[in-house]
Order: sequence, then structure tokens, then C-alpha cells
Amino acid sequence: MGYDDSRTETATHQRTPKTTGTGWEVAVLDGGPADGVRMRVADRPSVVQVTYPCELDGPAGGAHVDALYVYRRDLRVKAEPLRYGVDPASP
Repeated sequence: MGYDDSRTETATHQRTPKTTGTGWEVAVLDGGPADGVRMRVADRPSVVQVTYPCELDGPAGGAHVDALYVYRRDLRVKAEPLRYGVDPASP
């Protein structure tokens, strides 16, 4: 059996959102460091990630460090603006 990667989606896969019709929806982030941020999302993703750069005290050899915050969609909200709440497991 061969491996068909044409059906595989990874966390880094980016779909091109529709720019006409109902492809984009307004969403609001609740809680955490991005509380109140409004954005547009396509295809109602179940999770969005917010990153903030961290300040480094020494040489990092070209690397950078970001704090990662995860926001999960509130499935009870059916109309715009969609709502995403900060996941308590985030830093």
C-alpha cells in the first residue's frame, strides 16, 4: 500500500480561505493575554494559537522563543462574532 499525502493535513497546513460569501467570520478572543482581540477566521477552526515573543538574555544561535496561548472555540456560539476562550493549560 502506498502513502498518499494528498489527503493529509498537518498543523502547519494553511488552507486558502474563501474571500467571497460566508468564508470569513468575525471572532473574538476571551481571557488570557489577547482578551478582546477581534479577528476573522475561515472554516470555524476549533483552536487558534496566539504567540508572544519572549526576550532572551543571551545568545540563542539564531533561535527565537515564543510563549504559546491556545484558544478553543465556544461551540455554544452559533452566530458572529464567534468566541474563543483561552485554554487554562496555556502558560
